[in-house]
Amino acid sequence: MSGHSKWATTKHKKAAIDAKRGKLFAKLIKNIEIAAKMGGPDAGGNPTLYDAIQKAKKQSVPNDNIDRAVKRGGGLDGGAVDYTTIMYEVYGPQGVALLVECLTDNKNRAAMEVRTAVTRNGGTMADPGSVSRLFNRKGVVVLAKSQEGKEISEDDVLEATLDAGAEEVNDLGETWQVVSEASDVVTVRKALQDAGVDYDSADVEFVATMDIPVADAAAAGKVFKLIDAVDDLDDVQNVFSNADVPDDVLEEIDA
Repeated sequence: MSGHSKWATTKHKKAAIDAKRGKLFAKLIKNIEIAAKMGGPDAGGNPTLYDAIQKAKKQSVPNDNIDRAVKRGGGLDGGAVDYTTIMYEVYGPQGVALLVECLTDNKNRAAMEVRTAVTRNGGTMADPGSVSRLFNRKGVVVLAKSQEGKEISEDDVLEATLDAGAEEVNDLGETWQVVSEASDVVTVRKALQDAGVDYDSADVEFVATMDIPVADAAAAGKVFKLIDAVDDLDDVQNVFSNADVPDDVLEEIDA
């Protein structure tokens, strides 16, 4: 049942660098606010909020920041959260496709900043539907292979999640990635917890149906430059790509 998700592997290996960015906390806080607004401030009855809080905690966001975000989103502090989700479609170097997910309180600002970052970094804005058709919306749960001295095998993951809706389990090096239908992500996450297995993140993401190989370090560097420029924007929450960059090229770029 093992499958492939090349961008997930690439994104995972870039995570250590991405985690150092000051904007990471802001993005996690914004996710909490939206989840609290959409489903209420009670994490026990709002699985989306629960997962947003857990993801923030795993990135060491202070509890006070999390609590304030829940109150803002849930309207418990008298304030109002008013964000709009927008998806932009982009073509990058080597024909790589990008989906850029924004969460913004100013659509005009978001559009201008995304367009500027894209055109200045070797990309082009794509027509609606031309890129999104290359992706499927999926539930994605990531968990560490080594947990409290115990090694979690692929069979362990499959046994815990198969009946919960898991479609495939991917090896991301130090972690396992469980892919399911978007509607099953909470069920998969709960199944792992019921089996005594912790998880790093549980999200709904856009997974490419076909990967684009980028086997040249110079070309891969251009792709990452574009992705980083867009991902650094305040209104951008996520960037999804179908880039397939081999390990040796990633190591060459890191060096």
